[in-house]
Amino acid sequence: MKNSLIICTYKRAEALLKLLLSVQQQTQYPNEILIIDGSPDDATKVMLAQNSFPNLQYFQVSETDRGLTKQRNYGIARVHPEMDIVSFLDDDTILYPNYLEAILATYQKFPEALGVGGYICNEVSWRKVPSDYEATANEFCFDGFCRTDGSRFVLRKKLGLDADQPPGFSPEFSHGRSVGFLPPSEKIYEVEQLMGGVSSFRKSVFERFQFSTYFQGYGLYEDADFTLRVAKTGKLYINTAAQLEHHHDAAGRPNQYHYGKMVVRNGWYVWRIKNPKPTAKAFFKWHAITLLLTFIRATNAITTTKKQEAITETCGRVVGWFSLFFNKPKLK
Repeated sequence: MKNSLIICTYKRAEALLKLLLSVQQQTQYPNEILIIDGSPDDATKVMLAQNSFPNLQYFQVSETDRGLTKQRNYGIARVHPEMDIVSFLDDDTILYPNYLEAILATYQKFPEALGVGGYICNEVSWRKVPSDYEATANEFCFDGFCRTDGSRFVLRKKLGLDADQPPGFSPEFSHGRSVGFLPPSEKIYEVEQLMGGVSSFRKSVFERFQFSTYFQGYGLYEDADFTLRVAKTGKLYINTAAQLEHHHDAAGRPNQYHYGKMVVRNGWYVWRIKNPKPTAKAFFKWHAITLLLTFIRATNAITTTKKQEAITETCGRVVGWFSLFFNKPKLK
């Protein structure tokens, strides 16, 4: 299978170089690599001129095509017609040597798969447990593995607001558990959501679907929107043996106030795209969880050292929530 790798980047030349060096070590090297650079400077272009990588094509886009979803669509339009699979990677990830080989093997094992996601293995500590192990209130267990549950989910469980779907599936009230709650079992799991920065799709998917340009700039939750729409037409999988590390690079991220607004408004958009007419119970739960998460973020001003960031993001979340009552996002 021929694989095209698209990497959208913005002012992260150093992080991108680390990623490309890990791509160079892949047991199955991409047939083409498309770098879609939205940077207003030439740092990334200079870095690539100083470092040679086979099959790489570089595109520096204008302001018109700048932004994660626009850059992805720009790259998709330039994929060679002979490619079978289109993979996406965030520019601040680092691959394990068999990452792409494991992704492509999943398509061979599941010919009906429309998309396959990789597995970030450096963000959560899991431990294997016996089959009869009973999880505590502060733990989340799945398929023979357990991890410490975050404070937001611990509180949600106490209030009866926990997700009622397995990881990677979205409840009617949204606010589910992401694919990050799947364990490092090296198994393949069916899901309906993939993380955009560690995803891949059959090239034929893009004959029907594009990334929504509603998600401007940083594009928070654009991957949930895209994959939930694709999942209505076919199957998506996560291969936890296709492993990589995600090293969150602060460069190119929005400020905390705008991020807070995006969390609420983009979250509402994704919820209503999948559930245009939610039940009253789902409506209540979505708003209750949104306000609860805002409250928890506000308490970070006391419980963490990054007080200003917590306060600023909380303000953005509050403004974003109130804006839903007089200026809802337009569903596309």
